Amino acid sequence: MNTISRFFWFCSGAHISTLEKHPTEHNKYIGIGATIFFTGLFAALSGGYAMYFVFKGDTAAVLFAVFFGLIWGLAIFNMDRYIVSSINKSSSTNKQILQATPRILLAIMIGIVISRPLELKIFDKEIKERLKVSYLNNQRSKIDTLNAAFGNKYKIEMDKLNGVKAERDSLASAIKTDRQKLNFEIFGNKTTETSGVMGYGPYAKRKEAELKQREQNLDTLTADVRALEKFVDGRKQFDGLMTEKLYTGKQLDSLTSIAGFADRNWALGQLSFNTDGTRDLNTSLAVTFIGLLFIFFECLPVFVKLMSSSGPYDHSVQNQESSQVHESDKDKDYEMAVVDGVHDTRVATEITKRKRQLTHPPSEEE
Repeated sequence: MNTISRFFWFCSGAHISTLEKHPTEHNKYIGIGATIFFTGLFAALSGGYAMYFVFKGDTAAVLFAVFFGLIWGLAIFNMDRYIVSSINKSSSTNKQILQATPRILLAIMIGIVISRPLELKIFDKEIKERLKVSYLNNQRSKIDTLNAAFGNKYKIEMDKLNGVKAERDSLASAIKTDRQKLNFEIFGNKTTETSGVMGYGPYAKRKEAELKQREQNLDTLTADVRALEKFVDGRKQFDGLMTEKLYTGKQLDSLTSIAGFADRNWALGQLSFNTDGTRDLNTSLAVTFIGLLFIFFECLPVFVKLMSSSGPYDHSVQNQESSQVHESDKDKDYEMAVVDGVHDTRVATEITKRKRQLTHPPSEEE
C-alpha cells in the first residue's frame, strides 16, 4: 500500500518528501493522483484503438497501436500532471479560477479527443449497420450515374433500339390477334370479322399468307433487336456498367469490417439522424452524454484541485518556494556587490563566506 500511495503521489505531481510530513494530506493527493493516472490510462486505450484502425490490415497494426497508445497516454498523463500541480493553492479563489480556466479549456479539448475513439467502439454495431446503408446507397447512386452517362453517350443507338423493340412488340401483338381470327375462321366461329363457315377456304388461305409474311417481318425485327442489344451490351461492358452491381450481404459485411477511421467517424456522427433525415433524439443524447462523461473525467483532476482547501502541504510548499526565491535574491545581491567593486571589509567577508557555503555546503556534523 505504501508503494501504491507513493506512486499516486508521484502521479499527482506532489513533492513527496514534503508531503510525507503531512499525513492529513495523504489521501487527498492519492485521489488526485489516481484520477490523473486513470485519465492517462483511458487516453492510452483511446489512442491505441484509433491507431489500430489507421493501420488495420497491416501485420504490425497491433504493434503500432500499442506503441502509439503508450506514447499518447504518457503525453496526456504528463500534461494532466503539470496542469494540476501548477495550480497555486496559496492564491485567492478568483486567481485560482483564472489560473485554471485555460487548463480547463485544454482539458475539454483533450476529453473530446479521448472520447471519440472510445465512442466508436461503444457504438460499433450501430456504426456497421449505418455504413452498410451508406455503401449500398452509394453503389446504387454510382450505377444510376453510370447508366445516365451511358444513355447520354449512346442516345442515338438507345433510341433506335427502343424504337425497334416497340415496333417488334406491336407486330407480335398484331400477329397473335390475327392468328386467333384465322383459327376462328377455320373452325367456323362466327364473329364480326369471320364468316362462321367451317373449313379452310379462300379467306383463310389469304389470311394465313399475310400472317406468314408478317412473321417474316417479325423475325427480321427480332434479329435487328438482337444485333442492337449485342452492340449496346458490348458498349456497356467496355464502359464498365456490366461489372457494377449492388453489393451482396457478404460484400457489405466485408466492407464494414475494413472501414477506416474516417468512415466510422462519419457514421458515428450520422447515428444522431434517422435514414430519412429526421433527428434520432435517443441516440443523439446517448452519444452526447458519453462524450460529456469523458470530458468531465478529463477535467476532474483540475476540479478536485480547485475544490480542495489549502492544507499544510500547500503552505509548506509555499514556504519552501519563498525561501528559495529569497536565497536567489541574496545571491544576486552578492554578485552585484562584487561586480561593483565593493571594498568594504564586512561586505567582502560576507561575500567570501557566502561563496564558501555555496561551493562547500556544511555537513550534518558541522
